[in-house]
Amino acid sequence: MKNSVRKTLLASAGVLMLASPALRAAEAGDWLFRVGVGAVNPKSNNGDIVSVDTGTTLVFNGTYMFNQNVGLEVLAALPFSHDINLKGTGTKVGETKQLPPTVSLQYHFANDSAFTPYAGLGVNYTLFFDDKARGPLAGSALDLDPSFGLATQVGFDYDLSDNMLVNFDIRWIDIDTDAKLDGAPLETVAIDPFVYSLTVGWKF
Repeated sequence: MKNSVRKTLLASAGVLMLASPALRAAEAGDWLFRVGVGAVNPKSNNGDIVSVDTGTTLVFNGTYMFNQNVGLEVLAALPFSHDINLKGTGTKVGETKQLPPTVSLQYHFANDSAFTPYAGLGVNYTLFFDDKARGPLAGSALDLDPSFGLATQVGFDYDLSDNMLVNFDIRWIDIDTDAKLDGAPLETVAIDPFVYSLTVGWKF
């Protein structure tokens, strides 16, 4: 599942890099709004006892451009759903939902083509909710604490017209959560995912 999501998004992004006609670059005061699909892909072996799997959902973001190069982006999404599995056996023992609002300061490498790469650095707050124990742990109370950490990103916009674009973005987010079962500490799960998104956007 993880590899198929990643390969699909990367292949789609590669198609967009074959041609780059000259179009209007973003300018000071412009807003970029994007919406599409995003996948949160936790690192392998993210816990000693349990592991968190990939979640995919609708993502959207807005970027305000201070000038042609510097922008401030806010990332939001519909809730991501994740299964929690017992390490070693793969047995599902829980599930959770999370929201990952992220604010990033970006540098856009403005040029005379439709292809504009960028890099960003920011902070993420991940809120876990609707935690539920399943399988052999059914009936217990599972709880995952919120996480606050660093977020990095690289991506690009590809202009389809002066006002419409497509975007591909890769982020790494520092997400660690303390898991509790019936109020007792279970372990700290270092999710630390790569987040892939493919979106369509509009420039105003």
